[in-house]
Amino acid sequence: MVVQPLPLDEPPPVAGRSLWQDAWIRLRRNRAAVASMVVLVLLALVGIFGPALWPHPYNRVYPQFVRVPASLEAYPRADTILPAFERELRRTRLDAGPPVLEGSEITVEVRADEAIDPRVLRYFERSDLFSNPRLDLAEDGRSGTIAVDVQRLHFFFGTDAIGRDLVARIMIGVRISLAIGILASFMALVLGVTYGAVSGYLGGRVDNVMMRIVDILYSLPFIFFVILMVVFFGRSLVIIFIAIGFTEWLDMARIVRGQTLSLKRQEFVQAAEALGATRLGILTRHIIPNTLGPVVVFVTLLVPKAILLESLLSFLGLGVQDPLTSLGLLISEGAANMRGALWLLIWPALTLTLILFALNFLGDGLRDSLDPKDR
Repeated sequence: MVVQPLPLDEPPPVAGRSLWQDAWIRLRRNRAAVASMVVLVLLALVGIFGPALWPHPYNRVYPQFVRVPASLEAYPRADTILPAFERELRRTRLDAGPPVLEGSEITVEVRADEAIDPRVLRYFERSDLFSNPRLDLAEDGRSGTIAVDVQRLHFFFGTDAIGRDLVARIMIGVRISLAIGILASFMALVLGVTYGAVSGYLGGRVDNVMMRIVDILYSLPFIFFVILMVVFFGRSLVIIFIAIGFTEWLDMARIVRGQTLSLKRQEFVQAAEALGATRLGILTRHIIPNTLGPVVVFVTLLVPKAILLESLLSFLGLGVQDPLTSLGLLISEGAANMRGALWLLIWPALTLTLILFALNFLGDGLRDSLDPKDR
């Protein structure tokens, strides 16, 4: 009797992982990089939606609250409201009892030897501190109650030199700085990758001429180029990110060219050429996708560089125009008021530092996760 062997169950097929899937798994293990991504996403959301949701518009001026320090207590503070009210009350020349502050309303009992003229309320109407004054007279007209409203506002980061809320200014500054950094980096990415891939793949005289053009552009001073553009076209956000993008794509082009010179000698590129693939097809399907690893890492380092360049331009007075602002412009204004209002420099500088640290940690994490030697 022949015993038939039992059929063995075939193991399930193992799903392969691409380079990008493996890089994502490695990136998630990097706590610093993940925390940096969370911080950048939160700051981007604050910059996009914060100015619309915040109670203080970024361009609204509060003339009665100029350069007030950062505080968790509402302004005007309780110890200044009643003295200011009593000063206005003395101008009415009425006999009054002690004023009572309840929430955002002040009431006081008043009396006089003759009928009280309702025009005494004009003293409170002219004040920047009080609003909606009301006079409730008794039947004899010689006594009554004066009530005024007090608008109490919170300035958690204080106000600037003309009375604008610093939190709202920082929110719009984060939006402008991140937008300029991302747009300029995207412009440098498109120009640099395209230029470097074409130069490296064609090689020969074409590569030599294209790289000499890059060398000539390298010799142009960045500040001189920006000043020329500002003189001819005026200050605007578009001019700023075009100026930064037109100068920062040169490094990207050299990196992509070096990667392309090594990739075009690989077997898969030669096989595509042997099969009759066009040059455009080889560049778009084989060369450029395989250069994205170093390119992605360089972009994460290019964004903070673009933000710093924009901050430099704003610091020199070549950046965005008021009432818009950026973190660099806020730091410039804070440096001018540093002795009397240090908070105008501290909060924008801390925000910019947080953004730069997060971008650098994210760049280090991407570099480690995309490095084939560490797989």
